[in-house]
This record gives sequence, C-alpha cells and structure tokens, in this order.
Amino acid sequence: MTNPSEQPDLAETARLEAFSDGVFAIAITLLVLELHAPKLEGGQRLWPALLNEWPQFAAYLASFAILGIMWVNHHSMFRQIQRADRGLMFLNLLLLLWVTLLPFPTSLFAEHLEDKTSNGHVAAAVYSATLTLAAIAFSLIWWYVLRHHLVEHTMSKAEIRKSLVRYSVGTVIYAATIGFSFVSPQLTLVIVFVLALYYGFEQVRTRGGTA
Repeated sequence: MTNPSEQPDLAETARLEAFSDGVFAIAITLLVLELHAPKLEGGQRLWPALLNEWPQFAAYLASFAILGIMWVNHHSMFRQIQRADRGLMFLNLLLLLWVTLLPFPTSLFAEHLEDKTSNGHVAAAVYSATLTLAAIAFSLIWWYVLRHHLVEHTMSKAEIRKSLVRYSVGTVIYAATIGFSFVSPQLTLVIVFVLALYYGFEQVRTRGGTA
C-alpha cells in the first residue's frame, strides 16, 4: 500500500474540514430562516395558528437532523482520513453542493406537504432527490479514500466491501423515497427522518481506526 506521506500531491485535511464545517454551519442556519410567525386574522388565537404551521416545523426538524448527523459523520470520516488529494477535494465539494442546496427543497417541501395535488408529490420528490444525491456523494467519498489508500486501516477486501455496502444501504433507501413521494409526501417525511436516525450510528468505522 502506498504511504500517503510519500505522495507529493497529498495535503493535510485541516483546511478541507474547516471549510466544510463553515458550509455545514451556514446551511443549518439557513433552515431556521424559513420559519415565520403565523399571521393572525381578526380574533384568531395563536396556539391553533402555530399548530397549522406544523409542516414548516416538521420539515425543519427533519432537515436539521439530516444535516446535523451528516456533519457528525463527515467529522467521523475525516478523523480516519490521513491526507487529501484533488479528487477527494472535488468529491467533498460535490457533497457540499447538496448540503447548501438543502434549505431550498426543505422550504419547498414544507410549503406543499399538505398539498393533495401533484405539487405535493413533486415537492417531496425534489426533497428526496436532493437527499439521495447527498448520500451518493458521501458514499463516493468513502469509496474514494479506500480506493486511493487515503485512510490507514487493516481491513481485508471482504471487510472493505462490507463497509461500503453497510454505508451505502441508506443511499438505496433514499432513492426509494423518490418513489414514495408520489404515494404520500407525509410518509416520505417520516422515512427520511427514520433514515437520518439510521445514519446516526457509525457507518464508516475501520477496524484499525477511531470514530
């Protein structure tokens, strides 16, 4: 196996991680900007009006959980990565593309979560597609660092395959939620939230690494 320190095109990951942390922080902050106080009309009480805003709160909580857990896993992954090359940097940018985009489909999804027309299904599908693309980017990063020996480990080929399958299974489920979007937007929201909890468990631990 090639020693990363002997490759001149490799660099420390500190700047990449710092940049990523900043992007995650901005994206997760933008989510809350879509929450607005309900406008009360003559004599309307605040509590029922707040209850009517449940789609906004539900979509916010789901996306906050997704971005938060994504950031935790990103941190865990890069604790195991020894060096970064240009390919890894570009793949990380691909992940951050979907991270920064997420506030938009979250707002779109919240707005149409109770819509019984095709608009509700399309909004849910856009939300699910964004999460699917983010999950694919995450899986590509893990595949890339294993393929190019950017992470030190003592895993066999079978263990590497098992690691990739275990980590990528969520990607398949995220893709399936695009189909569920055309069945029920509410069901889609529940599935993506449960899937976020799945990713809350360590997915990228190497046998010789730390998490």
